[in-house]
Amino acid sequence: MLLNLGVMNFTVFDSYVIKNLSVVTAFVAMTLAAIILLTQSLKFLELIINAGASSGAFWMLSFLALPRFFEVILPIALMIAGIFVYNRMTTDSEIIVMRAAGKSPFQMAKPALFLGLAVTVLLLFITAWLAPASLAQMVKMRQVVKAQYSTLLFQQGVFNEVGKNLTVYIDKRSPNGELEGLLIYDNRPKNPAPVTVIAKRGVVVATNEGQQVLVYDGSRQDFNKRTGALNRLDFDRYSIDLPDSVAVGARWKEPDERTFIELLRPDNKDEIDLKYKNEFIVEANRRVAGSFLPLTFIGTILCCLLLGPLNRRGQNYRILLAVILVILLQSLYLSIFGFVGKNMLGIFLMYFFVIIPFITALFFLSSFGEVLRQKMVFKPKQNLQGGAV
Repeated sequence: MLLNLGVMNFTVFDSYVIKNLSVVTAFVAMTLAAIILLTQSLKFLELIINAGASSGAFWMLSFLALPRFFEVILPIALMIAGIFVYNRMTTDSEIIVMRAAGKSPFQMAKPALFLGLAVTVLLLFITAWLAPASLAQMVKMRQVVKAQYSTLLFQQGVFNEVGKNLTVYIDKRSPNGELEGLLIYDNRPKNPAPVTVIAKRGVVVATNEGQQVLVYDGSRQDFNKRTGALNRLDFDRYSIDLPDSVAVGARWKEPDERTFIELLRPDNKDEIDLKYKNEFIVEANRRVAGSFLPLTFIGTILCCLLLGPLNRRGQNYRILLAVILVILLQSLYLSIFGFVGKNMLGIFLMYFFVIIPFITALFFLSSFGEVLRQKMVFKPKQNLQGGAV
């Protein structure tokens, strides 16, 4: 019985394996994501508490940090699912029955390879757009939260020194975070004369120009030494820039915060972009190569679990071999990064350790590999009486 899905034909066995693999992969991925979400949330907890931000900001920061970890989570989840499902099918004699029915190793591996291809496409989408976009948004949001933290630096009932030649006095702080009863003395060099600002209320905000103190319902006073007159300006709203503040959105975006298109099209007018052009090329190729790791891992697992004689009592040695090979491939892939930054030849090696193991696995699972394995099987010699030696 065949289920026609596009250009590929899936048997009931294929659909059964894909369903089981998908369920286990999703379960493992969600479990690992929950663990990482917990560890990431602890990093933001102190920042949120100090800034007095809402719980919504806390969870938003945690979830924005999560997508970039799926490049590691999904290949591992698929590897664990492949080992669990195919080992269970072997111990339940399902693989043995399918072999007896004439199924080749490649036919039994096809559903896992199809799911590996689907995970690869998903990873390409995540690494090309979702992960860098969420990371950039998370960094921007952290800047905003840190700006809220600056508000807590102003203690009520005392004169707060904010940088050099800027003093802020606050009568009290309201429960919603607003500052009430402000007296600000600004004697910075940019002012022609010292400025005194008195306002009923105010708040610290983050803008594209940096952090500012917005004050409402007050007056601005300065003394003109040349004329000897006291100038006074009553206002409904007035802003004062804080020193040494970082503008929200004005920072240079790191390579891992840029989408795939942004990596391929850096700003030729930006000197920093031109300086790090090689890093952009390395990051773009790393995302493409890393997206094929699910296929490499699942191909390695299938070769270890489907080729050769099967033992329904357990395949502990095969599972151990599969895990060791996957760890070795992952280690070699990660070790190349330091070499890539110094020599562009590392990009070739990065693809080599991802693509070649997968092609090798496909070869041994295919009919060509079957012919090679049959030639390698030991055939007993016959003695003169016709018996086996």
